[in-house]
Amino acid sequence: MNESFGTRLRARLDAYGPLCVGIDPSPALLHAWELDDAPAGIERFSRTVVESVADVAAVVKPQSAFFERWGSRGIAVLERTIADLREAGTLVLLDAKRGDVGSTMTAYAEAYLDRGSPLAADAVTLSPYQGFGSLEGAITSAVANDAAVFVVTRTSNPESADFQQPVAGQVLAGAVAANAGHSPFGPVGLVIGATLQRLDLPLDDLNGPILAPGMGVQGATPADVARLFGPVRHAVVPSVSRAVLADPQRLRARVLRYRDECAAHLSPQTAAHL
Repeated sequence: MNESFGTRLRARLDAYGPLCVGIDPSPALLHAWELDDAPAGIERFSRTVVESVADVAAVVKPQSAFFERWGSRGIAVLERTIADLREAGTLVLLDAKRGDVGSTMTAYAEAYLDRGSPLAADAVTLSPYQGFGSLEGAITSAVANDAAVFVVTRTSNPESADFQQPVAGQVLAGAVAANAGHSPFGPVGLVIGATLQRLDLPLDDLNGPILAPGMGVQGATPADVARLFGPVRHAVVPSVSRAVLADPQRLRARVLRYRDECAAHLSPQTAAHL
């Protein structure tokens, strides 16, 4: 029997520390690396990130959009990047933020979660805009494939609050129901920005992981993550991208620094001091 995503994630977090590293081959970063903004440059960028961090980061998160903009050639690079990460034993979280209903959502799930797909990741980000029930096909596929979904819940961009706050509780309730009976984490995680000033969601019963983007360039620190998520710090996976990707010569060192700082602040032993 294959291990569930929750079991694999818990083992990776315990062994490597709580950190997710993004692979974001944007035109600006490719230029900073003196690489061409072309599929060959994206492949060189992505392979360098994989070689630098796959053995020290618990999770690696390719941003699908930066590959998709080059059409089939970019998707081919994304397929190879996912394959390289899987071969290295790293958990792959594909940041695609898909959202739809019925057969379309099922097709997305087949693309990103089915073990036989060339784009199959350990987990994928989803958008619940059409209602939490619209994600049912993807959640079912995640369970069947020992994978997971991370549902966008509360992001830190200024225009998000009025739009997301009214429905964040419904997203949380759906995740709690889907995760019931699973251990150590259920198949549904949430995406919650680390730069939020406060968190108006009772996450104690989530029983799932929390992806917390926003460290580094966006301003959040490991200490901010610990304060924001408090008693559920054990379930948080902070994410960093541009702050570590800016310089290929310092990439690994910066990842190790963020990883160790996150481990220090998110350890249960630090709770009494915050």
